[in-house]
Amino acid sequence: MTVWLVRAGKHGEFEQKFLQENKVYVTWDGLSADLGKMKEKQELFKEMTHLYPDFKPKAIHNIVSQLWPFAHGMQKGDLIVMPSKMQPAIYIAEITGDYKFESHGPDPSYHYRDVRWIGDAIPRRNFGQDLLHSFGAFMTICRITRNNAPDRIASMWKSGWQPETTQAITKAASVPDDVAADTATDPTEIEDTAHDRIASLIQAKFSGHSLTRLVDAILRAQGYTTYVSPEGADGGVDILAGSGPLGFGTPRLCVEVKSESGPIDRPSVDKLLGAMTKFGAQEGLFVSWGGFKKNVQRELAPTFFRVRLWTQNELFEALFDNYEKLDAEIKAELPLKRIWTLALQDGDER
Repeated sequence: MTVWLVRAGKHGEFEQKFLQENKVYVTWDGLSADLGKMKEKQELFKEMTHLYPDFKPKAIHNIVSQLWPFAHGMQKGDLIVMPSKMQPAIYIAEITGDYKFESHGPDPSYHYRDVRWIGDAIPRRNFGQDLLHSFGAFMTICRITRNNAPDRIASMWKSGWQPETTQAITKAASVPDDVAADTATDPTEIEDTAHDRIASLIQAKFSGHSLTRLVDAILRAQGYTTYVSPEGADGGVDILAGSGPLGFGTPRLCVEVKSESGPIDRPSVDKLLGAMTKFGAQEGLFVSWGGFKKNVQRELAPTFFRVRLWTQNELFEALFDNYEKLDAEIKAELPLKRIWTLALQDGDER
């Protein structure tokens, strides 16, 4: 069994398409040539040079090294790793079909393979940091080989995607760089790694009901006046938040906070919708540390103007945007410092 990394667009813009259609696509714009008809890599080099005349030879070589395995290297039964951009999770799929080319597109969905998604979103923290580093490879499509990745992922599959044990991580055998395709790291992996470390600290300092305290601090920094339910039965809501100094203004929010590691299902969100009616709130916010099952976003589209879903990604964004306004006590428990780094774009080497 071989393990492949496939990204759903630079910003995860095709993630829901991949998940809902049970397919993984090549997401380069304008790539309208049938790769399956090409027998040699040189044919692909010529076609890429024709399609992308402004690209330098090095950039063309980089693209070919990713496209050729997608069409001619992947096999049924191989696994696909898709890091999520929507939440701190990894999706895993089994390839079930051969390479397919759809001449009518739409662009960029000309090339795809059928897959079967295995389980729901798997929290990043369940994987060893060395595997996460490989999942952060700069390339959009590549083979994951280092640190005994295929065997370790297969073992996690058998365990129902339970967190890796220390023994499994320490026994990982490193593959020499000259046979590993995942040596270069995407600059965004630096950000993901930083988020993983922040997440570990939040889990230590704000575990269980204490995560509600952090969400409450963020809402107050945003200008809301809040009421926090005591720990225990909360009637379907953890925080009531209203605009203005007394909380009598609008919008009025019902907020539910879940700190468990597993993804939340649709019925849990429906309970929040019921609580909004009970408390007379116009809008609701559901914060799930473990993310949401893949059907939740799609099924809740009709409630777009009433409910917002926060995974770790949205929680972090709100935290960073409002950090300077947080209470001194919260900042002391969660000391953060902003840094800047160069963000290279695709094609910078053209």
